[in-house]
Amino acid sequence: MGQALCCVQVDQSYVAIKESFGKFEEVLTPGCHCLPWIIGKQIAGYLSLRVQQLDVRCETKTKDNVFVTVVASVQYRAMADKASDAFYKLTNTPGQIQSYVFDVIRASVPKLNLDDVFEQKNDIAKAVEDELEKAMSMYGYEIVQTLIVDIEPDEHVKRAMNEINAAARMRLAANEKAEADKILQIKRAEGEAESKYLSGLGIARQRQAIVDGLRDSVLAFSGNVPGTSAKDVMDMVLVTQYFDTMKEIGASSKSSSVFIPHGPGAVRDIATQIRDGLLQAQNVKAD
Repeated sequence: MGQALCCVQVDQSYVAIKESFGKFEEVLTPGCHCLPWIIGKQIAGYLSLRVQQLDVRCETKTKDNVFVTVVASVQYRAMADKASDAFYKLTNTPGQIQSYVFDVIRASVPKLNLDDVFEQKNDIAKAVEDELEKAMSMYGYEIVQTLIVDIEPDEHVKRAMNEINAAARMRLAANEKAEADKILQIKRAEGEAESKYLSGLGIARQRQAIVDGLRDSVLAFSGNVPGTSAKDVMDMVLVTQYFDTMKEIGASSKSSSVFIPHGPGAVRDIATQIRDGLLQAQNVKAD
């Protein structure tokens, strides 16, 4: 912008307000204009036609009595065909816009709960934009767009909301963990039951095999050795198993001691059992 030799230059995206002896005459568009200042012509000022942005922070209270700070971003510009209104009618355009934003936000947010404020922020922005468009158009300004860019609850409220969210997630995690533990316990119990069942079948089959083997042995021995009874054969089998067991215990590398009944009576009983077994075996052999 410049003024010399009764000429004035208006830059792009600007307009100049031309006055004659202090009275508005016309709006000068970008370019070079003749301005005979010697006959009372002058430039009262320049007006930008660029889009400008104003961030407004408004503190208010929600319906559930939570104080929040709402940050609204208003984009506006002066209209070229109403440049004189924009230049003369307002002395503090940002202050005027801020007042309207305060009025709309403080009328809208108290009707909503805190959660609804977050969900309906676009509706709040639309209400602010409509009110500004209606009010500022008479002053030569166009509202390009209005955005609610931030909603900041009180710090204590934010902490409480985070704690509630964390507690809910912890409760969900605890439920999932408990359900997983329950499944593991059920599967473990089912596995133990199946294992015991199979073990019982094995023991039953083992005992049945032992009984069948002893029966066959008794029958075979009684048939080959006349005069022997089933009791005689069983006594001999028991003595043989006794000595086999003692031999296995002594041969085991991990065995360092054998517990036997203590006292004279216990020794006599063992000796008697062994002697009776040997005598019965000799009698069978002699027969």
